[in-house]
Amino acid sequence: MLPELSIGLVVFLLGVGVYTVAAAVWDIRVKKIPNKLTLPFFGLGIVYQLAFHGWAGLAEGGLGFALGFGLLFLMWMIGSGGGGDVKLMGGLAMWLGFKLTVMVLVGSMFVAIVGTMMVIVSSMFNRGLYNTKDKYLVAGKLKPGEKPKKETIEQRTNRRPMGYAVPVALATWTVVVWQLPQFPWIGGKLLAGLM
Repeated sequence: MLPELSIGLVVFLLGVGVYTVAAAVWDIRVKKIPNKLTLPFFGLGIVYQLAFHGWAGLAEGGLGFALGFGLLFLMWMIGSGGGGDVKLMGGLAMWLGFKLTVMVLVGSMFVAIVGTMMVIVSSMFNRGLYNTKDKYLVAGKLKPGEKPKKETIEQRTNRRPMGYAVPVALATWTVVVWQLPQFPWIGGKLLAGLM
């Protein structure tokens, strides 16, 4: 059974829909997610939570932000993610809240792993094993005493088999459609259970 179509639900679906599609398109085209997309969406998430779910919704969005932004920030710090991905998830998590952010993180990880495997296998068939290795791996043979060259951000970005925004968009829409009958799923349900 679908929830009653409310202004809050329409704003949520439009906001999250436009954001995830725009981020995916940007990531596919230029392999970068700009601040002019992520930062305003984060601010709008605060406004959305306060307007439709009050202080409890803002707290729920804050918990989602802490998880989504925090986890991807740690991944960025160790060099396994991009700064745009961190801000993408931070802005989205403010709208989703804690529960949906957990689901989207797990789902996007799964989609990213499967998608990356598909890209690598396809590349091996089309380019061959050694050309695929040269395209997607940093390591090359070093001469004795030679120090490895530091990889630039552009080189690391070009080496990625796929951007993270597409898995996030696919996971977000899968989770939203799956959880839609339970809307509103935020607005203090988690916090009420803790108190």
